[in-house]
Amino acid sequence: MLIKSLRSLFALLVLVAGLGFASTAMAADEQSSQQQAQTSEADLWRAVKSGESGYTTAKGVETGVLINVAGNQGKELRNQYLTPVMAIAVVGVFGAFVLFYLVNGPSKLHHGFSGKLVFRWSKADLIIHWVVAISCLILIFTGLNIMLGKHVLQPYVSGDIWAALIYGSKTIHDWVGPLFIVSWAVLVVKWMPDQLFKSYDLKWFMLVGGYINFGPFKGKHPDSGFANAGEKMWFWTLAIFGLFISISGIMMVLPNLDLPREASMAALLVHGISAILIIAFTIVHIWMATVLSEGGMECMKSGYCDENWAMQHHNVWYDEIKANGTLKYRDN
Repeated sequence: MLIKSLRSLFALLVLVAGLGFASTAMAADEQSSQQQAQTSEADLWRAVKSGESGYTTAKGVETGVLINVAGNQGKELRNQYLTPVMAIAVVGVFGAFVLFYLVNGPSKLHHGFSGKLVFRWSKADLIIHWVVAISCLILIFTGLNIMLGKHVLQPYVSGDIWAALIYGSKTIHDWVGPLFIVSWAVLVVKWMPDQLFKSYDLKWFMLVGGYINFGPFKGKHPDSGFANAGEKMWFWTLAIFGLFISISGIMMVLPNLDLPREASMAALLVHGISAILIIAFTIVHIWMATVLSEGGMECMKSGYCDENWAMQHHNVWYDEIKANGTLKYRDN
């Protein structure tokens, strides 16, 4: 009986030990499973945050990407760099020309107005110029509101007014864009032959176009053809960055293109950089044509310029048309 009881006790101990080991193993397996699940979940979210693509039954471009890293980075670049630079371009360039005008004054005609008007621009040139100019200015003002309005206007107007302003700016910007693109293309093709740089254009830059009214530059007017070097620089800026801004604008405004987010953000950044350069040169162009150059605005109002203005600011062109017999005066 004693031996039998000892055997039963031993069997019971073995059973208890086995159950203990089994429970310990199950607990270890459960803990290991939990750790693996946590590791797997961490890896999943790490992959999501890094922009990796997963699997989805949805159709389309980048539907498997939950978080687009390029999109976030592009937004940060726009907010941290493009927006401040655009503000500096507007305020800085405009302020610089105001200061220059106060110190230097306008560029006067040395011999005054002759009263004789020389043909310079055709009616077709005037139309295409003003279509490009007006559409460009509309795009500039609406674009500035889209980019800077939330910092300049939104804090000072009601929510309803701001909503109307931003919606109106976006709508007008989208509809005027095609008009600018078409007129820009016509202008570039039509005016390009007169915008090629010549050797004497370098001297124009060295003498600041003859617009300085003090110091060693006073009274000096460098040679210039139909377009001076400054106008040529403005033309090529508009031609090159007008192309960039047109292509990037089309990419952003047409949803059916179904572009990757990286391409969309690249288009947004190219659009912004091109806009900054065009805005800066537009301010310079307007100042030069209206305030700084006496008699300059008349060219784009009637297509004719004063003869003394032509001889002073575009002497090479004036000498050419006088020599080849194409000099044409306006009938009084």
